[in-house]
Parts: sequence; structure tokens; C-alpha cells
Amino acid sequence: MNAGKEQVSIIRPPRGWELINLRELLEYRDLFYFLVWKDIKAMYAQTILGFGWAILQPLIQILIFTIIFGKVAKIPTDGIPYFLFATVAIIPWTYMSTSMSLSGLSLITGQNMLGKVYFPRLIYPVTPVLTKLVDFGISLLIIVAVMVYYQVAPTMQLLYLPLFILMMMCVPMMAGLWLSSLSIRFRDVRFAMQFVIRMLMYSAPIVYTASSIPETYRFFYSLNPIVGVIEGFRASLLGLPMPWEYIVPGLVVCIIGMVGGALYFKRMERVIVDVI
Repeated sequence: MNAGKEQVSIIRPPRGWELINLRELLEYRDLFYFLVWKDIKAMYAQTILGFGWAILQPLIQILIFTIIFGKVAKIPTDGIPYFLFATVAIIPWTYMSTSMSLSGLSLITGQNMLGKVYFPRLIYPVTPVLTKLVDFGISLLIIVAVMVYYQVAPTMQLLYLPLFILMMMCVPMMAGLWLSSLSIRFRDVRFAMQFVIRMLMYSAPIVYTASSIPETYRFFYSLNPIVGVIEGFRASLLGLPMPWEYIVPGLVVCIIGMVGGALYFKRMERVIVDVI
């Protein structure tokens, strides 16, 4: 008897501050999958090296840093060969910086689709975070090769690596939620973003050690979640003592930033199409 009736869905804008509707995201999982797969295919379409760029780009950066900071500047690395020291840091940093940039501009680059059909806008800033995991997975081969070259054997600290990979993903997701929300109203954000991301490299122990920071400032320094990610990667991969004093404060900031970013993004979601 109900065969002739049409199912009607009523979409209303959120009122006030609302949490992310995870059930709604699950309903649009097919679109999520399509956008991630589309971005993966588009990254290396009509390229000669293809997925080889995921290895070549960070490898060139590692070589340059090793020559400039390791050979010329002779920055101390607590006894770790500089090439190994830089490799373990630059691989996760490359993932965070590129996915942060793409996530922050995701609403602007995808504005043509936003006004045509409804779907949870959160899909846009999250998609680059997942897409860039392909590059990260491939570039891990560099870390494996360098560890084999320097005869670094895995230890039980390696069990912590999934935690730092998850934390590594949370950093650009947190930044992407805030930056994408702000960029649709303040177009200056996209110009300032590239400069800020470049400066962030020097706010974390990528080319220098965290131990070189004066002890008085180390707590404030550790509030940068990128510090916890880099130090966590080094400890888990190289078998070093786990520096929880750098990891825990950054993890707390990351969680708070993600929750705040999700709330603000949801708040702005109702005006995205009108403003953009």
C-alpha cells in the first residue's frame, strides 16, 4: 500500500552549536570513498614517475637538510647520524604539511560542488587527510631502507608507532577544520597558510633536537602537537626512550583543538554555501 508514497527528507540548518553527526557521515560513506579515490587517481594522473614522486620529493628534502644542517651547520643530533635523524622526521612532516594545506583549502577548491547537492561538508577537509596516507605509506620505504643501511633493529618501542601515526593524522585534521572554516570568510587565510606552514617546520624538532630547547621553555614548546609526533616517531622507530613530556601536552592540545575545530566547523556549515 505504501509503494506509491515518496520518501521525503527535510534538511534543516543547524541551530547554535552542534556536535558532528557521525551517523550522517556513515550514510555518505560511498561519497567519502569516491572523493578519496578520485583524489588518489588525480594526484599522479599523466605523470611519468607516478607513485615515485612520493619517494623522490621527501628524499630530495632529506638530502638537502643533511648537507646544509648536518655537514655545513653541523647541528648536533644526540649521536644519531643526521641522514637517519632527518629521515625519521621529514617523512611524517611531509604528510602533515601537505595534507594540512590541502585540507585548509578544501572548501574553496571544491566550491563548485558545494552549492549543487547536499552532503556533510566535513567530508571535504577530512578527504585530503586520508588521501595523503597513500604517499605516506609509500615514503615509509625510505625509513625502512635508511634503518637497514644504518643497521637499526626494531625494538618494543615500535608498538607505539600506530599511536603516533594516529596523532600525525589528527594534526592536519585539526588544522584543516579551523582553516577551511576560516578561509571561506577570510580569503587572507589561504595566502597566510602557506607561510605559516613553512614556519611550522622550524617550530618542531625536524632539523634540530628537542633537547636543544632550554628546559625553562620545554613545556610551552611541547604544546605544539607536531613536536610530540616527531619525537614519538624517533623514539618508536629508533628505540629511544619515549619522551612523554613532549608527547602528552601536544596530544591534549590536539584533542582539544580537534573538538573545538569540529564545533566551529559545524557552526559555520550552515553559511558555507552562501558565503563561498
